[in-house]
Amino acid sequence: MPPAPRLLTRFGNVFFAFDKPAGMAVHPNAEDLPDLVSWMKKQRSLPRDLKPGHRLDRPTSGVVLCGAGKKARAQIGEWLANDSTKTYLALVAGVPPHEEGVFDAPLYDDRRKRPLDAQTNYRIHERLGAVTLLELQLVTGRKHQLRRHLADAGLPVVGDNRYGPQRPLRVPGFPKRLWLHAASLQLGEREIKAALPPELEAHRQQLAADPVHAQSESKTTPAP
Repeated sequence: MPPAPRLLTRFGNVFFAFDKPAGMAVHPNAEDLPDLVSWMKKQRSLPRDLKPGHRLDRPTSGVVLCGAGKKARAQIGEWLANDSTKTYLALVAGVPPHEEGVFDAPLYDDRRKRPLDAQTNYRIHERLGAVTLLELQLVTGRKHQLRRHLADAGLPVVGDNRYGPQRPLRVPGFPKRLWLHAASLQLGEREIKAALPPELEAHRQQLAADPVHAQSESKTTPAP
C-alpha cells in the first residue's frame, strides 16, 4: 500500500496540488489499485468534485494539480497547453554524450495508428558513475514519453521493466520502484515543487557517496 498523497499547495478553495506517491494511480482502475480520486473523496476537508487536471503514471511520483469543478479543470488544461513547464528527475543507466540536449524521435501512437512528434529536453543534474540523474522537461506529452525517449536513447530509467532491457544494470541500493519523479510544475510565474521522496533521496545520497561501476548483469528486480 503506497503512502498517502501530500498536499503541496492550494490556490483558494479551487486548485489543490498534491505529491502523488509511486504505486498510486491517478484515476480509479479495473485493477482496483489505490487511486488519487478515491482518496480525495474520503478527505472531508477537501471540496467536492475535486479531480486531477492531468495524468501521472502510477509508478511515477510527484506533482499532480487538481481542480474543484469542470471550469477549474478546464483552466488547468489551458495553463498546461499554453504557459507551463513540467520538470522531472530520472535516474538512468548510462551517461548522455552531452551536458544537455534534446530527444526528438517521433513516438508511435496506438490510438491514432501513426507516429507523432515528440520532444524532451534533458540536462545532467548529477553524475553518479555508470548512472546519471537527469533533469527532464516535457515539450510534448505523449504516452510514456520520457521512458520511451530515454530507452530509445540507450539511457533506460532505473527500475523500468516495460521499456528497459531484459538484463538491466545492477544498481546497489535499488529502491524497487521506477526511478522517475515529477519534481515541479511551472504555471506562469507560479512554481509547484515536490522534493524527491525519501527512498529516492536516500538512494541518491548513497550513490553520490559510492558511485555505480559499469557492469552487464543485474540481480535487482525492476519496479512495475
